[in-house]
Amino acid sequence: MQSWYTIRARDEGVELLIYDEIGAYGVSSKSFLVELGALDTKAPLNLRLNSPGGSVFDAVAIYNALMRHEGPVTVTIDGIAASAASYIAMAGDTVVMPENTFLMIHDPSGMVMGNAGDMRSMAEALDKIAGSLVRGYSAKSGRPDEGIAALMAAETWLDAADALELGLADKVIEPVRIAASFDITRFRNAPIDLVEAVEKARPLDNSEPKEGDPTEGTQAPVSTPAGVADPASEPEKSGEPPAEPAPKSPDMSVIRNEAMSYAKAVVDLCRLAGQSQMAASFLSAETSLEDIRKALIDARAAAEPEITSSHPQPGGSPEAKPWGDVIARTFKRKG
Repeated sequence: MQSWYTIRARDEGVELLIYDEIGAYGVSSKSFLVELGALDTKAPLNLRLNSPGGSVFDAVAIYNALMRHEGPVTVTIDGIAASAASYIAMAGDTVVMPENTFLMIHDPSGMVMGNAGDMRSMAEALDKIAGSLVRGYSAKSGRPDEGIAALMAAETWLDAADALELGLADKVIEPVRIAASFDITRFRNAPIDLVEAVEKARPLDNSEPKEGDPTEGTQAPVSTPAGVADPASEPEKSGEPPAEPAPKSPDMSVIRNEAMSYAKAVVDLCRLAGQSQMAASFLSAETSLEDIRKALIDARAAAEPEITSSHPQPGGSPEAKPWGDVIARTFKRKG
């Protein structure tokens, strides 16, 4: 089964990669924590993030586990650490951001079906979770809770310089090539230039990054081998019928993309219905989306609402940027 994280040994310690939506593909933080718990508690950890966020419960569990780790924890944001992923980044003893990367913080959001009491319960739960997130960002930055809460309410996108100024990052390094396999238009205030950059740089597959370049993943063009004639360039021979074209092999990138789209649709349906645990069985059985919808409708009465920090938020304001203005209003800079 596909996963949103990778843990592997390195000479200098252990490398952890979160390069997808946290809690996706029916894989919860439990698997991540089991693997993390098997490591030497004093081993240096290097966590690399390029994620739109995901389940806030999973993110909180990962944050707490990293905070308990005795060895040094270095977090490097390889592209985007948005929503729940930005909270995980706060567990780093050192948070490193290349110049052109982004960190986004916002209030958690959720969906619930039910009566007025259910709605009030959800609102109270969201308030409690938001308070916990505020304390995590404040602990890292040293900023007051009220200021962090204001930035979260505004869904604030911070570039490396902004994050460094606020104390949410510790070090800025040379820029990297941005690549992401996820859609950030779900967020109401995603910077337009970042959305365009992600779309242009989106890799052809979802393979994990290669050594030395965390955003590698594009495929090289295929050329005709030296000494072999290109059939497309050969003139037709007179008197002979044209050869039958060879059957086309399946385009594996198209197949992969279709499979990923199906998996994402299944996970999203289950998450929105509060039945994330059902995604794995649906994916294994390759259940049709229509049958999945019917099954989720049947199960929703007994479902416990799930709160995530990656749902799209309504609205969208062209006046919401630049973020420097938001930060300046929230934390008055000393002249």
